[in-house]
Amino acid sequence: MNRSKSPLALFTTLTALSGAVLVSRAQAPQSAPSPEVPAAPAPVAVPAKNWVLPLFTAKDGFRTMTLRGSEVRPLGPARIDVTDLSITVFSGDAAAHVETILLSPAAIFLPKEKRATGEKSVRLIRDAIEVTGEGWTYDHLGTKISLARNVRVVFRAQLNDILK
Repeated sequence: MNRSKSPLALFTTLTALSGAVLVSRAQAPQSAPSPEVPAAPAPVAVPAKNWVLPLFTAKDGFRTMTLRGSEVRPLGPARIDVTDLSITVFSGDAAAHVETILLSPAAIFLPKEKRATGEKSVRLIRDAIEVTGEGWTYDHLGTKISLARNVRVVFRAQLNDILK
């Protein structure tokens, strides 16, 4: 059972889905273009609107994660832009307890690097902690999130002997 799939573990899934969103054009062989006829434009990525991707455990079918975005636009195999990103990570069992929520108005997924980044704000919410900031990067391989500016951390738990 896959209990806590990280947000970037889904990027591989997102990359696979991006092929369904791209519009490709078959171009017939042409002779050299004349000055009057412009070259055909490159394929354009068509965004998916109000996108939702629920993920479940393979064995029991329990919800592990839900990704949402008001718009998802793949910009090739190495980059996916998401507007109004919302990632909800569940416990992956029958209780379906929410473990983590990550929110950002704009994110860039780099699936080959297993990394997400954004210059705008990010908000990470867990039971005992909430972190906000700007200029963020989530590194799945290193299992860390880095924030560059305007960082705020709020603990909602008792911190006994923190200075000892």
